[in-house]
Amino acid sequence: MPQTKKNALVFVKEYALVALGILLYVSGWILFLIPNNLVGGGVSGVAAIVQYATKGFIKIGTTYFVVNAVLLVIALFVLGKSFGGKTVFAVILASIGLNALQGLIPPEITQTLAVDNGKLMSTIMGGILVGVGIGMTMSQGGSTGGTDIIALIVNKYRNVSPGRMILWMDVVIILSSLLVPSYAADGSLLPWTEKITTVVYGFILVVVNSTVLDLYLSGSRQSVQVFILSHKYAQIADEITQNLHRGVTVLDGKGWYTQQSTEVLMVLTRKSDLSVLLRTVKSIDSNAFLSVSSVTGVYGKGFDQIKEKVKIKKEVSKEL
Repeated sequence: MPQTKKNALVFVKEYALVALGILLYVSGWILFLIPNNLVGGGVSGVAAIVQYATKGFIKIGTTYFVVNAVLLVIALFVLGKSFGGKTVFAVILASIGLNALQGLIPPEITQTLAVDNGKLMSTIMGGILVGVGIGMTMSQGGSTGGTDIIALIVNKYRNVSPGRMILWMDVVIILSSLLVPSYAADGSLLPWTEKITTVVYGFILVVVNSTVLDLYLSGSRQSVQVFILSHKYAQIADEITQNLHRGVTVLDGKGWYTQQSTEVLMVLTRKSDLSVLLRTVKSIDSNAFLSVSSVTGVYGKGFDQIKEKVKIKKEVSKEL
């Protein structure tokens, strides 16, 4: 396959996954959270508070877009143009979806899925959808904006969990909802007691959200170490390096039972690519012996990067 065509397919795949992630993210808010007047974290949580306070006059998508526009400028400088391009796409798509779907989804559906099932179930279901949506978007190098951008900026320089960063920022946003009046869809003012329970549900929401996000990201980045023993080791190594674009290390070994020297291939790859690797090996040598084990971390080109604390040293000149 020509390199240009391959790059085009990768480009389409990444943006398609970002779009799917945004669809899940928007669905969590529209189907489960907004119908119950629930408050979440991040820019979407701030936007939801604004929508409830203005009786729906300023919709969640409008505030979401305006606030993110400022944060995107920062992200373009810190995280690079590739991140900015995918995030601009994600933010625009989410802003349109958060406004448009509120009028497209029939009230009977949200009544059945969210209101009738209660706020607790809606909090859990909405948190799962939002968490998976954010994780899918972030795994492709983009973001749903807001606190996600702040978390990724910090994660670029520190080994800090993005989910934990987002969790603490969300706590502040949810507590701030107590200071703002909130109106239901029918225009009635929510009593103070219900606002307190809404804050509690908001805390549950961000815990579910951050947990699902971390689980998704750790699963998508998990790596495996594969040992391959085959008399066709050279052909297998060439296939892995040329078509799968993974490095191969050839180790000298000796079978103690046969007392014969042999070559062992060691390959490090993403767990998501393991099935392709196994099929490739078996297509060349169906009798190949393979050993697969999970590794806790792989750092280097093609995998994760070690983040070092940036130290700024000031040199002070002294005149004697």
